[in-house]
Amino acid sequence: MSKRDYYEVLGVERTVTEAELKKSFRRLAMKFHPDRCPDDPHAQEKFKEAKEAYEVLSDAQKRAMYDQHGHAAFEHGMGGNGRGGAGFGDMGDIFGDIFGDIFGMGGGGRGRARRGADLRYLMELDLEEAVFGIEKKIEVPTQVNCHHCNGSGSEDGKVVQCKTCHGHGRVRMQNGIFSIQQACPHCGGSGQAIEKPCKQCRGEGRLEENRTLSVRIPAGVDNGDRIRLTGQGEAGPAGAESGDLYVEVHVREHAIFQRQGNDLYCELPIRFAQAALGAELGVPTLEGEVPIQIPAETQTGQQFRLRGRGVKSVRNGRAGDLICHVVVETPVRLTKQQRELLEQLEATFSESDGDRHTPRAKTWVDGVKQFWSRVTS
Repeated sequence: MSKRDYYEVLGVERTVTEAELKKSFRRLAMKFHPDRCPDDPHAQEKFKEAKEAYEVLSDAQKRAMYDQHGHAAFEHGMGGNGRGGAGFGDMGDIFGDIFGDIFGMGGGGRGRARRGADLRYLMELDLEEAVFGIEKKIEVPTQVNCHHCNGSGSEDGKVVQCKTCHGHGRVRMQNGIFSIQQACPHCGGSGQAIEKPCKQCRGEGRLEENRTLSVRIPAGVDNGDRIRLTGQGEAGPAGAESGDLYVEVHVREHAIFQRQGNDLYCELPIRFAQAALGAELGVPTLEGEVPIQIPAETQTGQQFRLRGRGVKSVRNGRAGDLICHVVVETPVRLTKQQRELLEQLEATFSESDGDRHTPRAKTWVDGVKQFWSRVTS
């Protein structure tokens, strides 16, 4: 059976550049990969055909021979590798590029030793601490560089070439028709190995330890905010770069204030005489008490806004507001005299002018009447 033209297989012109050639092959490799097309019996053949075409056209010498002689150039050993031109010289690199995007594998060069793990610390703060900022000491259980070998993992400070990957930091894994390169499991991608492991850390380069750190919490932080301390996470293996420590803020509930963004909310309980006649009251804020004027005939639910008495934003420094929510309290444990005075007050409200004094009750009664009228009609 005659083979298809390699340029036709890859869907490119004969003037195609190396970059365009590679791009076309990547597209076909992803499209016809057998693992992605398990139900297509022709996918593997199309994949092998594209692979063979790319191996020839990506090699300048083979491409020149193919352009001059076609497929005949690789018959009877003319290609020089005895495998019909379908050599595996750089296929590990092309597959590293393709599958690195999917599986997180490196494409080329010696693998870098993995950095230490990031850590998370949950810090609980009072509202005042979050609003004004504070510096706190925390104790974090973590892994630190071994003090005996300075994190190298070597007793004498010497390293040798890894015998598994021969210093390359990568090993080639063959799986059927695929050849994939990945970090060496023995040296972790560094290409080096320890001949005489440290007796303290047993070659790991790290030891478990409780580390005490001082953390500066900026003013204005809120629930869920995170502060990153670069390099304060776990030490990396064998002296590799340390991870980071993320301090996550959790603000405890406050007895008076509730926070929403940069605004603060609080309830303002007042007696009904103060609500009816008006009064001047002291309102608590984060910076001390401030006076507020309650006008006469104030109702439950009415709000008073104190500009700039909220929280200063950690991002732009602008302060929110304090919103006071009025709650008119019913007096309890009345004395005989107080009860008599209230009875006298109640007696002054006649049915004829009661609506004038209780507008909300009038609205509520009218609403009930309309409701029953609709139900019974």
